[in-house]
Amino acid sequence: MTQTAYRLADIAARFGGRLLGDPEVRVQQIATLDSAQPQHISFLSNSKYRAQLAATQAGAVILGEPDADATALPRIVCDNPYAYFARVSALLNPESKAVPGIHASAVIGEGAQVDPSAHIAAHVVIGAGAVIGAGSIVMAGCSVGDRTVIGENARLYPRVVVYHDCIIGNNLIVHSGAVIGADGFGMAMEDGRWLKIPQIGRVVIGDDVEIGANTTIDRGALSDTVIEDGVKLDNQIQIAHNVRVGAHTAIAGCAGVAGSAVIGRYCRIGGSANILGHLQIADHVEISIGSLITKSIREPGTYTAIYPFSSNAEWRRNAPYLRHLDELANKIKILQHEIEALKGK
Repeated sequence: MTQTAYRLADIAARFGGRLLGDPEVRVQQIATLDSAQPQHISFLSNSKYRAQLAATQAGAVILGEPDADATALPRIVCDNPYAYFARVSALLNPESKAVPGIHASAVIGEGAQVDPSAHIAAHVVIGAGAVIGAGSIVMAGCSVGDRTVIGENARLYPRVVVYHDCIIGNNLIVHSGAVIGADGFGMAMEDGRWLKIPQIGRVVIGDDVEIGANTTIDRGALSDTVIEDGVKLDNQIQIAHNVRVGAHTAIAGCAGVAGSAVIGRYCRIGGSANILGHLQIADHVEISIGSLITKSIREPGTYTAIYPFSSNAEWRRNAPYLRHLDELANKIKILQHEIEALKGK
């Protein structure tokens, strides 16, 4: 496929920014500073990589005001080079357009409504009474449960499973292997045996949400599990029943959120972080990678709960003391009192 080339002048007219240098330079792909060639546009979002900027062979670059004069290359100067790069990359790498229609091998349940502009690929199953919105693409092997509603311009990659009665907004992206609406882990103990609690809630997902590969979002036990607008979920995340994730929050891979936790808006949660059930996380909270959150966070800010990395031998020497920190703290208090008493004498 021939790559379309764009003039810098056209890119700046589309996305804004201050253009310095030859506006007629044409670029057809984006690349890193160290790998770029004359047909590429690259970007500098952190001034500490200026050395790479000096050596790059890119035809043009995107950078911020502090670096505007750091190169003589044709360049677009903007407030947020990384976001600008994302927009230019989307321009140069448009998603393929699927042909509307339903593959002959697809199974469409009774009363299901599939918009004529949607694309339903091979071996897809759409449940009874389900709704697939305009421009949506459901790729091979996906399963959409009874009465589930999927909005406009959704993109479900192969083998996504959405259970019954889920409500999903517009512009959803779901990557392969994700499961939306499976039962939450609800069990009650009686006479030494577990009794399953029926999970009768739904999963409700807003607009502009992206869900990574093999991520699971459980349906609610009684009320709904809710993923608000603009949320971005990485691969292999577990969202348990009745969780609410606030708008525009981003969660990195392998994180886990236990049942009925409420995460605020514009939060950023690092990979492998875990949040215990029934906790409240305020808006604009950042949780460091690998942290275990055991109590609610009421104020915005960055929170970290990671034991410092060390060699195994060093860890073994220190671990016994961790079990007796309360005893050591009491001894220190006693010593402090004794020192103060001696000073008084």
